[in-house]
Amino acid sequence: MRKNIVYNILLSLSNILFPLVSFPYAARILGPNGIGAAQFIFSYAQYFALFAALGIPVYGIKEIAKANNEPIATKSTFVSLSSLFFITSIIASSLYIASIFLIPYFEPQQNIYIITGILVLFSFTYTDWYYAGKGEFKTITIRSVIVKAMALILLYLFVKTPSDLYNYLGILIFTILGNQVYSFIVISYKNKGIPYQLEYAKHIKPLLFIFGATTASSMYTIWDTVLLGFLSNAAAVGYYTAAIKFIKLTLPFVTSVGAVFIPVLSQHFAEKKYASVQQNLNASFYFIVALTVPLTIGTILIAPEIIAIFSGDKFENSIMPMQIMAVLPLIIGFGHLFAFQILIPSDKSKEVFIAMIAGLIISGGLNFILTSRYQEVGAAFICIITEISVTVIYFYYTHKLFSFRYPWKFLLQSLASSITFIPIAMACKLFTQDIYFYTCLCIASCAAVYIVIQLFVFKNTFLTSYFRPTKTIGDA
Repeated sequence: MRKNIVYNILLSLSNILFPLVSFPYAARILGPNGIGAAQFIFSYAQYFALFAALGIPVYGIKEIAKANNEPIATKSTFVSLSSLFFITSIIASSLYIASIFLIPYFEPQQNIYIITGILVLFSFTYTDWYYAGKGEFKTITIRSVIVKAMALILLYLFVKTPSDLYNYLGILIFTILGNQVYSFIVISYKNKGIPYQLEYAKHIKPLLFIFGATTASSMYTIWDTVLLGFLSNAAAVGYYTAAIKFIKLTLPFVTSVGAVFIPVLSQHFAEKKYASVQQNLNASFYFIVALTVPLTIGTILIAPEIIAIFSGDKFENSIMPMQIMAVLPLIIGFGHLFAFQILIPSDKSKEVFIAMIAGLIISGGLNFILTSRYQEVGAAFICIITEISVTVIYFYYTHKLFSFRYPWKFLLQSLASSITFIPIAMACKLFTQDIYFYTCLCIASCAAVYIVIQLFVFKNTFLTSYFRPTKTIGDA
C-alpha cells in the first residue's frame, strides 16, 4: 500500500511539473488567443472521448481488483471491457467527425479538428484502470514520466512562434496517445495465450450508471471551456485556461491517495470491514485538508505573481478567475472522498450519478446566463458553484447511508494555521520587490509556519503518522 501511495504521488508530481515547465513556455509563445484556441479544440474532442469511455476507467479499477490477480478472470474482464471500449470509440469518433462537417463554426479550422479526432478514435487504448486495479502504480508512473519528458523536448524543438499552434496540438496528442497505445500493446502481449470469456451482460448495467455519472462530471468540468469558446472568444478561453491550469495541476495530487484506496476500499466494503474503511477515510481526510487549505489561502494571496510567472504579462485578466477558483482543490478533494472512496466502492453508483446530473444541469444553466456577460470571471464562479453543489449532494448520500465520522476539527485548525499567511505575505512584500524571490520566500515561509503551528500549537501528529498503516491517524 505504502509503495503505491508513493508511486501515485510521484505520478501526480510529474503531472504537476510537466505543465509547470511546458505551459509557461507555450503561453508566452502562443499568447492568450493561441492557448485559448488550442484548449477549445482539445476540450471539444474530449467531449466525445468521454462518451467513448463509457465509465470504464472508473468501473474497470473495481472489476480488475475483484478478479484478485486470477489470470483467467483478469483477462476476461480486461478483454470484455476493452472490446466494449473499442466499439464505443468507433461510434464516438464517427459522431465527432460528423459534427465537424455539419457545424459551420468549425469550417475555418476543419482540418485540425479532424486530426485531433485521433484522440477519440484511440480512446479504447487507455488502460491505466487495468494497472490501478492490479495495484501496479509503478508501471503507470514510469511510463508517464518517460512520455512527458519526450513531449517536453518536442515542445522546445517545434513550438517557437505563434504560428506553431498545430505543432503544439500535435505534441499534446502525442503525450496522451504515446502513453495509451504503448500500454495497450504491453498488456495485450503479457496476457497472450491466457483463455478468457467475453462477459458483456454483467457489465452493462453498472457501467451505464457510472458512465452517466462520470460523463456528467466530466461534461460540466469541460463545459465551461467549450461554452466560453462558443459564447465569447479565444482570448477569454485563454485567460480562463491560464487561471484554471495552475489550479488543476494540484488536483491529481489531491486525489492521488484516494485513487490508491479505491480497490482496497472495494474489498473492505464487500467484506463489511467498516472499521478499516473508517481508518482509510481518516487518512484521506487528513491528507486532503492538510494539503488543500493552505494551498487555497496561498493561491489567493500570490495569484498575481503566479500568473505573471506561469503565463506572462499578457494574462493579467487571469488573476481574478484564479483567486475565485483557488478553493477548487479543497472542494474536489472532499467530493472525491465522498464519491470515489465511499459511494462507488460500496456500489452506490446511482447516488453518484444523481449528484453529477445535478451538477451538469446547474453548470449548463449558469453558463448560458453568466458566461456571455462575464466571460472568464463568470466561468470561474460557475465552476465553484457547480463543484460545491455536487459535493454537498455526495455528502448528503454518504451521511444518509453510512455512519462514518470525519475529523472536522482538523479543518478548522488548518484554516487557523493558514490565516497566518496574510501577514507573512505582507511582510515578504516589504522585504523584496523581485517577483521570483518574493514568491519563493512567501511559499517557504508560509509552509514553515504552517508546519510549526500544526506540530507545536495543535499537537497534530498527522505529518509524522500518515504512513503508519497499523493504526488510525491521530485525533486532531
